[in-house]
Amino acid sequence: MMEKRQIGHSSLRIAPWVLGGNVFGWTADEKTSHAILDEFVAAEFNCIDTANVYSRWKAGNKGGESETIIGNWLKKTGKRSDVIIATKVGMEMGADKKGLKRNYIIQEVEASLKRLQTDYIDLYFSHQDDFDTPLLETLDTYATLIKEGKVRAIGASNFSPDRLTESLILSMKYDYPRYECLQPEYNLYERSGFEKELQEICIDKQIGVVPYYSLASGFLTGKYRTEKDFEKSARSGGVKRFMNDKGNRILATLDEVAVLHNATPAQIALAWLLVQPGITAPIASVSKPEQVQELAKAATLILDITTIAKLNAAGKPVHA
Repeated sequence: MMEKRQIGHSSLRIAPWVLGGNVFGWTADEKTSHAILDEFVAAEFNCIDTANVYSRWKAGNKGGESETIIGNWLKKTGKRSDVIIATKVGMEMGADKKGLKRNYIIQEVEASLKRLQTDYIDLYFSHQDDFDTPLLETLDTYATLIKEGKVRAIGASNFSPDRLTESLILSMKYDYPRYECLQPEYNLYERSGFEKELQEICIDKQIGVVPYYSLASGFLTGKYRTEKDFEKSARSGGVKRFMNDKGNRILATLDEVAVLHNATPAQIALAWLLVQPGITAPIASVSKPEQVQELAKAATLILDITTIAKLNAAGKPVHA
């Protein structure tokens, strides 16, 4: 039986790998995406992450493609009650279509529900902070959606420690729903943004954490070693920033540890995340169904103290 981890104080419990839906409608077409979802659920995982804006960046797309593909899969399989669907609002979908104002959130939640072909969203994220909208307006809107049964719990992504803390204080003061989950960028390479302050807040307030870019845009899989490797994937554009002495040191350590554990670098990188304080489950996407089984093994990998220390040292952040 797959282990399930509670998200904050909510009733949501998820297996220790969240499937990233950012590739659906981008590097994975609908047929492939459905095959990936089938494999993912068959492996006893249950949380699927998407957003209204996925995958707007692909030429010809306008946003909503990922949600539409997931919605078609839910309708085809009838597995809505078997999965936890997380989606987001806030990033730009077009002219005057962004942010966390009440009217815009209500408009977008209805659009997401329609694309997902469901009447509720399990976990609804503020995709990024909106400094032009009072935090109370956003929280009050979420309170309405939860009361109406359209949203079960809320989360925050890309929030600073100060703004997350302020939101939590307001939720308590005015008896609004609180952010039960944080979605930060966090992986073996990018650590300081989460570990410096956010990690302590999440542990102290018992907020679930589902980090994105868990494999550093695929860099931690080890498939990008030289400039020529960038030709392997449409997603390789975000990898170049990791190609340096620190990145090479991390890859060398992952290679070494992977051999000792009869595992792959990707499995080790995800297993490392799973033992970090406060982490609920890493988000990672795959573009082929056969990749599901590889990443699934990370959930059962056990890293000893010496191995964890070695990986920590390889990816040591500047602030440490």
